[in-house]
Amino acid sequence: MHYDSLMELMDNIKRIHFIGIGGSGMCPIAEILRAEDYEISGSDMNEGETLERIKSYGIPVYMGHNKDNIKGAELVVYSAAIKETNPERMEAAKLGIPCIERSVMLGVVTRRYKRSIAVSGTHGKTTTTAMLSQILIGSGFEPSAIIGGKLPFIGGNSYVGQSDIIVCEACEYVDTFLELNPFISVILNIDADHLDYFKNLGNIKKSFNQFASQTTGLLVINGDDTNTLDAIKDVDIPKISFGFGENCDYRAINENADKGIHEQFDLLYKGEKLTSIKLIVPGRHNIYNALAAAATAHYLGATANEISDNLHKFGGVHRRFEILGTPDGITVADDFAHHPTELTATLNAAMNMGFNRVWAVFQPHTFSRTATLLDDFAEALKIPDKAIISEILPVRETNTYNIYSTDLGAKVPGSVCLDTFEEITDYVCKNAKEGDLILTMGGGNVYMCANMIVKQLKFIEENK
Repeated sequence: MHYDSLMELMDNIKRIHFIGIGGSGMCPIAEILRAEDYEISGSDMNEGETLERIKSYGIPVYMGHNKDNIKGAELVVYSAAIKETNPERMEAAKLGIPCIERSVMLGVVTRRYKRSIAVSGTHGKTTTTAMLSQILIGSGFEPSAIIGGKLPFIGGNSYVGQSDIIVCEACEYVDTFLELNPFISVILNIDADHLDYFKNLGNIKKSFNQFASQTTGLLVINGDDTNTLDAIKDVDIPKISFGFGENCDYRAINENADKGIHEQFDLLYKGEKLTSIKLIVPGRHNIYNALAAAATAHYLGATANEISDNLHKFGGVHRRFEILGTPDGITVADDFAHHPTELTATLNAAMNMGFNRVWAVFQPHTFSRTATLLDDFAEALKIPDKAIISEILPVRETNTYNIYSTDLGAKVPGSVCLDTFEEITDYVCKNAKEGDLILTMGGGNVYMCANMIVKQLKFIEENK
């Protein structure tokens, strides 16, 4: 359906059903539409924290997928993981009920806000979206927000505000961000990723060029990132830049890391000092994220003090260097990093935090990404003191690449390849010592391994 038709449809319907409503990208949209007085229902296969929150609003949620679940629906929204053979999608098609994918629904929702802000980039989208949301909410702007991870400040990954501002992530995978026409587009960086779809960096740049061209008001760009600058060079839309370079409109200077944990810097705007910022979250990559959030918030009218205060209070997002515990004097943390650039940034930050040793427990994510970026992954995993590599998580792929975690391990001296989380947990708990950091990393379910490690270390501690 064309967006004009969808917008008209939204004006004339009441009941919307979400297939896969518990997904991190689905539940925030459902919450916002519920606040707009639509009648929402949903279905999912797995219980979880997001489903509990959805149910707490009185939204009916069916466990499992059944054609009867869509009874009474006037529009059906499905997540990208839901196939055409899903019984609810098949029933919707049979009954002639409009059925759209989540990214299209996000495009519909954001078009209903005068000032929509879409945060894009290969790395840092969730953290930057969360930072910007926290600044705007904490400063009384009352935005709505759709975040790809849980933000403790709001107790979830969505916020329903009362203004004409909405903040959301814009994911480039399979060009889903081309469903958006933002008022402000933030481009954090452009890197070679999702090559199973894009094939090469040139195609990624073309997609970001199209995304930038669909922006109606302002581009906020990383002035230090050559791929970003190349991708948007011919886009005739007002731009502001952020970074460390002298040509950036919003610039970080006097960078200083307090024991590698607290990043501190002065923020300049057009060469004049705007404020000083101290971040709780570690790593130079988070300075870039903070600069992007600060530049966007300042453009919208946030004061220097509001920006500084709220960024200082920002404690991170779920699965972004999330500290899970310190049992037996060993710190256990979990991070979503699943691309070599992300691993490198996170591991460099970890190595500067003063731990005796840093253990990286890495779960490779997709055969295609592992095969294509094998040497880059190997270089990243040489950074920590110890590297443990699990079997590759297939996600949506079959192993036509003939790639295995042992191929990666062979390129990382001293690394250990173990298939199961149980094996990894036993190995790490037997060998880690007080003062060490154990950091699980990956885009899949490796956080389960982190939780297992915490549980076993607590058991060891209690039975000494």
